[in-house]
Amino acid sequence: MTVKGTDRASIYPFEKRLHAALRDTSGPMPRGLRKWRPFFLLNLALIFSLVVLAATLLPNRFFDPQFREVSIALGGLGIWRFGWWFNHWMRAEFYAKRRWPGMRAKAEALWQNGWRPGHLHIQMTTYYEEPAITRLVIGSIMEQVRAEGIPTTLWIGTGSAYDESVIRDFCEVHGEGLNMDLVFLRQNQPGKRMAIGLIVRGISRYLADPDDLVIFMDGDAAFGPNVLRKTLSMFGADRELQALTTNEDVLVFGPKWMQSWLSMRFAQRRLAMQSHALADKVLTLTGRMSVFRARHIMDEQFVRTVEADHLDHWLWGRFRFLSGDDKSTWFYLLTKSAKMTYVPDAMVYTVEIVEGSGMSRMVQNFRRWSGNMLRNGARAIALGPKIVTPFIWWCLIDQRLAMWTMLVSPVLAIMTLFTDPYYIANVLLWITASRVVLCLVLYRFARLPDLSWPLILYVNQLLNASVKVYMLFHLSKQRWANRGNQSAGTAVSGIEMAKNGVAKFQLATAVITFLTLVLMVAGLIPPPF
Repeated sequence: MTVKGTDRASIYPFEKRLHAALRDTSGPMPRGLRKWRPFFLLNLALIFSLVVLAATLLPNRFFDPQFREVSIALGGLGIWRFGWWFNHWMRAEFYAKRRWPGMRAKAEALWQNGWRPGHLHIQMTTYYEEPAITRLVIGSIMEQVRAEGIPTTLWIGTGSAYDESVIRDFCEVHGEGLNMDLVFLRQNQPGKRMAIGLIVRGISRYLADPDDLVIFMDGDAAFGPNVLRKTLSMFGADRELQALTTNEDVLVFGPKWMQSWLSMRFAQRRLAMQSHALADKVLTLTGRMSVFRARHIMDEQFVRTVEADHLDHWLWGRFRFLSGDDKSTWFYLLTKSAKMTYVPDAMVYTVEIVEGSGMSRMVQNFRRWSGNMLRNGARAIALGPKIVTPFIWWCLIDQRLAMWTMLVSPVLAIMTLFTDPYYIANVLLWITASRVVLCLVLYRFARLPDLSWPLILYVNQLLNASVKVYMLFHLSKQRWANRGNQSAGTAVSGIEMAKNGVAKFQLATAVITFLTLVLMVAGLIPPPF
């Protein structure tokens, strides 16, 4: 992964840990006993045995006439949600086993015959990044540019001389004979979006060919083996392809549970991305690593979408987006009915350094991700199924439904506690068993299975749903710890306080309405008429 001759890993302790962690997680997915270790299988069997034992010993209240409506509501909801999960799983498997092998074979044959893009542009933004991470990222780029022999320009948007000096020093030592130009663009306005906008305008002034390829990537995302070869070849093999995103994994330097949580989320991402790609679309062109044809990048509308994407809201007025540039680029291509895909065998590694409270970082991430999804989801739905494609269009709708349906089971379980505590025991047993089964599917898309995932999955679902419900009525509130800890929607003027009051009233009304409807459908309270 490192450029030949790099010896810094032996000098700096963190750099040594970073390279060791990357070696442990790179390479092919483990199989057989390397993945399904005997100790894990023994513990999994123990969990199944305890679930079966509890199901045998606990009184079954699901068929109790007193809770018939509750059981019907939970059962119907379970069939719907698990049916949707099963559908994604089957689509993902079909993509991996039937669609993808032919796509890869065609692209690989073209690459072997000598096809290369005319020019590659890599746009990357960095902001006071840890030097060891910067050297890892730049090293991975240089190594693959050298191996593939592609004329390349590396455009780096920075906010200070600090990052520039780290990169320049590294390139001077390891870049001799490399067919790559290095261009720094120091941003004069705050925010990652403005940095990307400056780079894209620079690429346009460079007079790039429309069929040149442009990589969008983050300053903490390192290429896995052969990423350039595996991604760029897809554009030569498919002239209609306009953008793609790659597989991802994460290296966490922080609480161990955060590594488990993010590894689980990336397993979910692999399943979902393969399912979505079957429709020749994806739900996001991830900012950590996506590739575009230059013809879109040079469009002024694309540039302005990245720089100044905004939403006009009846309560919050016009407000600009801080983060979510990957959602903005995705939405632009969506309006053009552009073909997109996902490359499962090209791995990019993100490095996360978690300082302070891991739970606080988790909630901040949820607020950022959920806000980006909600701000872009509504306008993407408005494009209609003809432009978005029916399956992806329904996925967008399902995202907005799922945040409410996820809260139904805990609400009903808590309410039945006041009438029969055995029923909530049955519900908890169902939650445990169902999440174990769901994780058996996720383990298929994981590098290594983790016994903590069933618990993490349920907590993740509850917390994510709760944050989405809150963000639905506070779309203008944004905070991004990176890029200078930017925030928006936090003004304390009289008008803003009044708007916040209206938003809180809307939130309370929606939650009360939701609780009332759930309890009425479950027969726990009588209807008003």
